[in-house]
Amino acid sequence: MGNKDIWLSTLMTDTPQDGYELAIKLSRMGVKSTQPDIEILKKLRPVYAEDANGLLASSQIIALNFQTISKANNYWR
Repeated sequence: MGNKDIWLSTLMTDTPQDGYELAIKLSRMGVKSTQPDIEILKKLRPVYAEDANGLLASSQIIALNFQTISKANNYWR
């Protein structure tokens, strides 16, 4: 990533809801890291927004990130 600002200081969250929101952010940041040109992202959004396979793949990435965060938080026990 070109920007070296620290945006992820921990995987620890107070609640599962916070963990899920962090999983979404991790997923979005992954896309931004892969395609840093915002204009291209905006141009491509209508294409993948209506692609069932692309949406399913996005959901899988979010679920994988949530699994990682859940484990880091000892499943909030």
